[in-house]
Amino acid sequence: MDKFKESILDLFFPKFCLGCKKEGSYLCDDCRALLDINEFNYCLCDKPLRIPHTQLTGKCSRCSEKSLSGLYFALPYKENPLTKKLIYQFKYQPYLKDLAKTLASILIEHFILSGKNTDDIWKNSILIPVPLSKDKFKERGYNQSEELSKELSKVLQIPVILNNLIKTKSTKAQAESTKSEREKNLQGGFIVKNPSAIAQGRVFLVDDVYTTGSTLNECAKILKESGVKQVWGVTMAREE
Repeated sequence: MDKFKESILDLFFPKFCLGCKKEGSYLCDDCRALLDINEFNYCLCDKPLRIPHTQLTGKCSRCSEKSLSGLYFALPYKENPLTKKLIYQFKYQPYLKDLAKTLASILIEHFILSGKNTDDIWKNSILIPVPLSKDKFKERGYNQSEELSKELSKVLQIPVILNNLIKTKSTKAQAESTKSEREKNLQGGFIVKNPSAIAQGRVFLVDDVYTTGSTLNECAKILKESGVKQVWGVTMAREE
């Protein structure tokens, strides 16, 4: 039934590649091949170091005190204009909500290329999307991190926990703030409603772009204060 509905929508509202405008999908095979999908993992420092495949932690000695346990990201944000365009259209008008499936497939490819798509990693794990403020959700009509989480969940076969990590206040757009302003904006901005629902296992915190890491680290701090042992970030891209 879902495939039938999708076919009908494609008939009346055809998709066009955001790279070359070819009809059929938001990202054709040729343009996808131009994306430099990341094969490695890197630490959380401003000048990140590559993490060896055999290392279980996602941090180096310089960033070991950060609340986030490590980060998975599929694409470098600045190197390819197409990466920016994909993420922009996912978040801003005309709000291509169903881009989530395409973006999730890119993240899955990153997990495979980096050797991280294993049962040991996903066992006893959950996905939690970074929440939006009520004002931003009302404006956009959906949480892009939630939509991405749902698509990842279908492939990884791990649950998404919604409406537990809550954003309690609106903040200035992070892209318009300095690192210190971001950290100050976010202090006290998140709460966990039901700690017992997430205390067991590993949390993968899903967002669109990792810039300074302020949002993910603040969320990870709150989650760990609620009893979670490991909180890893999962983002489409990283801005360095």
